[in-house]
Amino acid sequence: MAARMDVLLGAQWGDEGKGKVVDVIAPRYEVIARFQGGPNAGHTLLFEGHKHVLHTIPSGVFRQGTVNLVGNGVVVDPVIFLKEVRSLEACGVNVRDCLLISRRAHLILPTHRALDAASEADKGKQKIGSTLKGIGPTYMDKTGRNGLRVGDLFQADLHDRISALKRKHERLLSLYDAPGSTIEADAEWLDAVEQLKRFRVVDCEHYLDEALRAGKRVLAEGAQGTLLDIDFGTYPFVTSSNTICAGACTGLGIAPNRIGSITGIFKAYCTRVGSGPFPTELDDATGEAIRQAGHEFGSTTGRARRCGWLDLPALRYAVMINGITELAMMKADVLNGMATLRVCTHYRVNGSLTDRMPYDVSSGIEPVYRDMPGWVSSNASGRLPAELDQYITMIEEAVGVPISIVSLGPDRAETIMRETASVR
Repeated sequence: MAARMDVLLGAQWGDEGKGKVVDVIAPRYEVIARFQGGPNAGHTLLFEGHKHVLHTIPSGVFRQGTVNLVGNGVVVDPVIFLKEVRSLEACGVNVRDCLLISRRAHLILPTHRALDAASEADKGKQKIGSTLKGIGPTYMDKTGRNGLRVGDLFQADLHDRISALKRKHERLLSLYDAPGSTIEADAEWLDAVEQLKRFRVVDCEHYLDEALRAGKRVLAEGAQGTLLDIDFGTYPFVTSSNTICAGACTGLGIAPNRIGSITGIFKAYCTRVGSGPFPTELDDATGEAIRQAGHEFGSTTGRARRCGWLDLPALRYAVMINGITELAMMKADVLNGMATLRVCTHYRVNGSLTDRMPYDVSSGIEPVYRDMPGWVSSNASGRLPAELDQYITMIEEAVGVPISIVSLGPDRAETIMRETASVR
């Protein structure tokens, strides 16, 4: 019987700690596949005293024997990709032997980045909070059937395709009265493209079909988070791809009936980068204390993350929309030592109480809180404090899904697998 593909994704506004969880559970899998997003992602891994940030390459790259696949739903900037490869090679990782790229993945051009910056500047106070990596314009070209794909790099008319797309971008940039890419940027991009062509390029849908039929264990790795999904997130303050479980099917070419377990990653509190609604945001000393304790600054942009209490209606929504079968709770250690914690259990919307995410969360929402006792944690014994256990049980009962992983620090060793009650 063919194996099924498991999925791991963010259950909040991104930055939940997906990279660490993938790294921790990667030994269970033979293939790790990224299914959407691009260099706007920043998956941070910490082990043996070294910090690594991955933007395009899947988080299983540090586990020997694991194949890492960049799926068709990912958008790739050749320049950023090449820098990431060189950084990994400097750490002794043989990237070229363990990395595959879908020939259907779309490419980010320097003019995509220019369009991203011009569009964001044009929005003024209504800006989305883009990472300015060219992600949105690239996905627009994809849906507009103008995009350039990895497979196109091997076509005889490649430079004609590039020139046609650049001309389109330059016409659009003229509407913004904004400059396009420079000669230097173009030259760097073309050089990176030549390097990219030396990697192994595959039809990921066929590769994964064969892997699953052979009984290999495959994990689909998402970027960003559920509440940033283009369809089901807090639109328009979202990313440009489907970050939910359904995106793993379209982003890798896998049928829905071949999905196995679905792990949702969430923090013991909430964070958000950039603009957009955030019902439980703490714009006070408590929020700042969480930010500093959790080092809540974007791994891609360096921007300070907005911080707030855990939002159960939002987490319940993520569980529902993804079909999450188990949860991993990150950064429980950040709340360590706080006497009292608050958890949003419901919203009050126009005087009515609800535990559902409404269509519009931009205004008129009052979070309803429940107070919980804090904890002082130590993972030395492999046991959780009683108060933390109580916090976990409360969440499990509220969302109807077990929490199987609890992170008590950034290092891969500071992870408790609750099914075995031991420190991994």
